[in-house]
Amino acid sequence: MNQALKPLFPIAADRAELPRVAFVQACWHREIVDRCRDGFGAELQRLGFAADQIDYYEVPGAYELPLQTRLLAKSGRYAAIVAAGLVVDGGIYRHDFVAQAVIDGLMRNQLDLEVPMLSAVLTPHHFHEHEEHRRYFGEHFVVKGTEAARACAATLEATRKALALA
Repeated sequence: MNQALKPLFPIAADRAELPRVAFVQACWHREIVDRCRDGFGAELQRLGFAADQIDYYEVPGAYELPLQTRLLAKSGRYAAIVAAGLVVDGGIYRHDFVAQAVIDGLMRNQLDLEVPMLSAVLTPHHFHEHEEHRRYFGEHFVVKGTEAARACAATLEATRKALALA
């Protein structure tokens, strides 16, 4: 699917009417997750958002993402929230529980608070601390950030239409 996307949210004269988006990232493997943030911001701007419509937040690890996204959603400031992180298998079973808790928390927040929450939290089966994997996942996170921006814009448009019917 390599179709050109037109801006869904052309920059309006009245900035107050434009939707705000929060991007929250875990800082474990920061050099990799930063690439998701970069891809996300670049693509959302290409889709018509202004840089100042996107607020960026950080939490120590992925486990903290659900609480931070919930607090941001409850603020009423954001039309959508994107969470990004990298949960790796460090040789212990804990990563499975962390990944499940994060995704469950994001879904629960989204349904409870009626604010779209998108996940760019990746849980690869195999990740090792060597240059090849850092490079591969860094490049992959740019793609995931771009995809998250497209999904965010499309979700905001679908939400706008659904709310217009209510």
